[in-house]
Amino acid sequence: MRRQRNAKIIATLGPASSDMQTIRALFEAGSDVFRFNFSHGTHADHKARYDIVRQIERDLQRPIAVMADLQGPKLRVGQIAGGRAMLAAGSEFTLDQDTAPGNSERVCLPHPELFAAIAVGQSLLLDDGKLRLQVTASDGMKIRTRVVTGGMLSDRKGVNVPDAVLPIPVLTAKDRIDLEFALSLGVEWVALSFVQRPADLHEARALVGDRARLMTKLEKPQAMEHLDEIVRLSDAVMVARGDLGVELPPECVPGAQKRILRACRLHGKPSVVATQMLESMIASPTPTRAEASDVASAVYDGVDAVMLSAESASGAYPVQAVTIMHRIIVEVERDPFYRKLIDAQHEQPLPTRDDAICSALRSVTEIVGAVATVTYTTSGHTSLRAARERPTAPILSITPNLATARMLALVWGVHSTVSPDVSSVVEMVSVATVIAQREGFALPGDQLAITAGMPFGRPGSTNLLRIAEVPSEPATALGAAALDAVLIPM
Repeated sequence: MRRQRNAKIIATLGPASSDMQTIRALFEAGSDVFRFNFSHGTHADHKARYDIVRQIERDLQRPIAVMADLQGPKLRVGQIAGGRAMLAAGSEFTLDQDTAPGNSERVCLPHPELFAAIAVGQSLLLDDGKLRLQVTASDGMKIRTRVVTGGMLSDRKGVNVPDAVLPIPVLTAKDRIDLEFALSLGVEWVALSFVQRPADLHEARALVGDRARLMTKLEKPQAMEHLDEIVRLSDAVMVARGDLGVELPPECVPGAQKRILRACRLHGKPSVVATQMLESMIASPTPTRAEASDVASAVYDGVDAVMLSAESASGAYPVQAVTIMHRIIVEVERDPFYRKLIDAQHEQPLPTRDDAICSALRSVTEIVGAVATVTYTTSGHTSLRAARERPTAPILSITPNLATARMLALVWGVHSTVSPDVSSVVEMVSVATVIAQREGFALPGDQLAITAGMPFGRPGSTNLLRIAEVPSEPATALGAAALDAVLIPM
């Protein structure tokens, strides 16, 4: 199940992808990570899908990452009499705290913390930006507005406030319940929605601890003002273009995406581009040319992963969407210009021992023509730093920890394997050569560039770089032991 590409694919599971046959087909078509969207579905739904993913993992002996995407503090209007009302451009419209059904003149906004944060002159966007209101007065109990862009407003439509930092926690009561459930399942990644400031990550980190890695979804303009600090505090970052594209002018979203990807590369944090990548494939078996170019552009920019949302969760062609995305990535990475762009984006290594070793690993790989860079890692840190360098050869990551192997399924260029820990340099080389052959990376006579830390098994001790040739004779006893190891618990 070796992927012949570096960029990874995240597929969201949902009503269209809930059975064993479909989820396995999604994985075989190219999905590396499965996203569980906690804005939809019950805990029972997610548990059933999680169990299927783990069964597929055991059947195919390939680590698979699972991401729990929390809903976050999504703001919505209340009920409207008759289900919807027309807001005419130029008319007055009031948002208040009265729970009575709304109409064309008013509606309940059941978020009392917003009323003190809203100021005259600011904009409110309703229904993903389709309707725009401008605040004319606010007294803490009512927000009076003028309708700038009118249209039909339905029950429970979303509200975006692009001009203000809102005094709301990043984790709602629902999120806290969902988070604890997701962690009890054993997910590798937790995605935080509507992060506005670095302090939001401290709160989430305290709850998650070391049970999972945190992915920050950047979808608020206010977060862009603290971009470097937020990226530094995150384990990974998602360019969530849904709400970001509502709150920012459309022409600003591409530039914001590139800024985020560059910051992630600088700090060595995995990056994900999401939302509307193959949107037309919700109802069509093929994407538009613009959508194919959008996916390709993200890959040319060196993104770690691209994500499908409704395309795989509720669309009519989930497997085809993954297949097309896989084909686009492969085609881009075959392009000689792709490697030139990746090298042009290369960031200087940080003045640390780990980065010094991984930078040397990249150079050695090119000089000796190594077919793979092998990283021994306990926590995943070494493989993450190696991925930051974007080496020309794939990264074969060897870890004794299944959770680490699963987590790394998200990361650019990394092929994760699970093997018992080694205790000597001789064993390290022997196991690396055997696994490189078993996983389809090397043949006898090929060169491997191997990095590890001594003493072995101690996280954060990357200090060893070794060049090894794959032997032509049968595996040594040490290598054979690694070959026979059970990778994924049955």
